[in-house]
Amino acid sequence: MNIRCIAIDDEPLAVKKIAGYIQKVPFLELAAECRSAAEAMNIMDSTDVQLLFVDINMPDISGMEFVKSLANKPYIVFTTAYSEYAVEGFQVEAVDYLLKPITFSNFLKAANRVKNLIELTANNQKGSVKTTADHLFVKSGYKLIRIEFADIKYIESQHEYIKIHMVNSSPVMTHLSLKSMDEQLPQDRFIRVHRSYIVNLSKISVIERNRIIFDGNVYIPVSEQYRDKFQEYIDRNFV
Repeated sequence: MNIRCIAIDDEPLAVKKIAGYIQKVPFLELAAECRSAAEAMNIMDSTDVQLLFVDINMPDISGMEFVKSLANKPYIVFTTAYSEYAVEGFQVEAVDYLLKPITFSNFLKAANRVKNLIELTANNQKGSVKTTADHLFVKSGYKLIRIEFADIKYIESQHEYIKIHMVNSSPVMTHLSLKSMDEQLPQDRFIRVHRSYIVNLSKISVIERNRIIFDGNVYIPVSEQYRDKFQEYIDRNFV
């Protein structure tokens, strides 16, 4: 298991130190080292990141504000020179809080804590999907739920889970990768349009500037990687 990470700190030596620690741990994979929250956000738009090591005290937007702004939060480990932020850090469900100067021993404890959480979640709530001609069954928690294809609007990746958005009922969460779900769905009824989204072709009614609009206020981007395939669908079905 590799846990893809980003190190975020506006201090060059500090971010290099965390990046170096990440590279020492066999189950951690360094996706990027960033000097600002904005730089990290750009990376996260194109890369599936599971863990952030975030400095709290940064200019423009603090690490705490950055984490609070994330709709789909990866696992978070805060780093800072100030111990008074610890309580606030745990209020945003950070896994750990590392006080500078950070030793490799303390860093490794935090990394192992994240690894254990990921493994525990996978063992307890590992999802599966079984499909038929017109419906699928997914495991959600300890329940097996039947979902009709016709009732699905779109499917969204959320870190270790996917969320299946429905027409007339609440979304269903299951511990499954979007890739696994995509492989099980009928390709004539569903299409992947983004690393984080699969949409039901029959539910598409509005497309605007490479975005699919659901319910007037949900905008799903069509990324460059999937644009040609989606354009073929448009050419076949829209006048």
